Amino acid sequence: MAWLNFRALASDVRLLFATRVLRMFAYGLLSVVLALYLSQIGLSTRRIGALLSLTLLGDTVISLWMTTSADLRGRRKMLIGGALLMVLAGVIFALSRNYWVLLMAAIIGVISPSGYEVGPFLPIEQAALSEIIAPAQRTGVFAWYNLVGSFAVGIGTLAGGGLAQGLRSFGLEPLTAYQLIVIMYAGVGLLLAFLFSQVSASVEIRSTTSLDSRLAKPFLGLQQSKKVVFKLSALFGLDAFAGGFVMQSLLAYWFHLRFGLDPARLGAIFFGANLLAGISALSATKIAARIGLINTMVFTHLPSNLLLILVPLMPNATLAIIVLLLRFSISQMDVPTRQAYTVSVVQPNERSAAAGVTGIARTIGAGISPVIVGSLFATAALVNVPLFLAGGLKVVYDVLLYRSFKSTEPGEQETRRSPGHSSGDQ
Repeated sequence: MAWLNFRALASDVRLLFATRVLRMFAYGLLSVVLALYLSQIGLSTRRIGALLSLTLLGDTVISLWMTTSADLRGRRKMLIGGALLMVLAGVIFALSRNYWVLLMAAIIGVISPSGYEVGPFLPIEQAALSEIIAPAQRTGVFAWYNLVGSFAVGIGTLAGGGLAQGLRSFGLEPLTAYQLIVIMYAGVGLLLAFLFSQVSASVEIRSTTSLDSRLAKPFLGLQQSKKVVFKLSALFGLDAFAGGFVMQSLLAYWFHLRFGLDPARLGAIFFGANLLAGISALSATKIAARIGLINTMVFTHLPSNLLLILVPLMPNATLAIIVLLLRFSISQMDVPTRQAYTVSVVQPNERSAAAGVTGIARTIGAGISPVIVGSLFATAALVNVPLFLAGGLKVVYDVLLYRSFKSTEPGEQETRRSPGHSSGDQ
């Protein structure tokens, strides 16, 4: 496990780590109770599934514009804008009971039903970090970036489940308890907007690429990197489509439907799951150094997907939880390697766009699945099918990724062409 000296890092790196922690805490806080909250305001399981899908799909248009414009228009401005959209969505979800109003807020704003990243934040932050750290450090820094995010999601889920249960024990109605948590989500968005305003200009693009080249009619912010980015996007979209069947809100709801678990226990389960996932990501650095980024992505992802298929086959909640935790203990090794691979195979002035396009592909993929899950959850005999679909499709993704990119590893040429800034090279 490679330790990171946070004190020695540039202040901008520490700020971006802090925004990651706060944001992921808010996502985790909301994810455990979101489906339960929507159920309390009277939405059917089909409408909940449709709303969660449209929450993700509606996010894509705004996020795509923000991420593909960030390198040219300013990364800090886009991050602040994303935080304000998070506030907007949280406030409207807390105050409205109208399905169509909630739907519009989901499309325009930023809200996470999965407990994982949505909006423009991750692609732009990755590009910003790549601007102020050396290429050789990238996988390690991204591993810690994912670790602190996973810890924050875990603490958020624990806090969300415990807070909901605690507020109910003090006599509040479930609807009111869940509503207060949604308001807290909006409050974190305000704090994020302030923190992003404190980030310096060092995170903006500083490339040797000429200005004329950067302004030469790029498509979705991409020029030289279009082919590889679109190919990766198709594969990442498939992986996310599979993951959408088991996004954290729906997986929590599955445990509630299948075993009758309450919010406090659900929060504890996903706290442990996210903790294990974050720790697993740290192992990626050393493994990737030995076998390469693509091999690390595939060979650690396959067994985790087989474990996911086993979860619904367990006869009781205890065994299902154990298998789920085993799955999470190896499930995130592909994440920092995927992120490092994406920014390594594109031009420096296309990193926000590349991370944004691949991220949007993932969002679209993940946004389709919940509609299907809502219908499946409505039929008792089909309640386990989403987990089988998720595991099976993820195995297909692993095979296709390996076949497509096994011979394409970023080499020394990437290190030579990327600017290695000294601020934060520790």
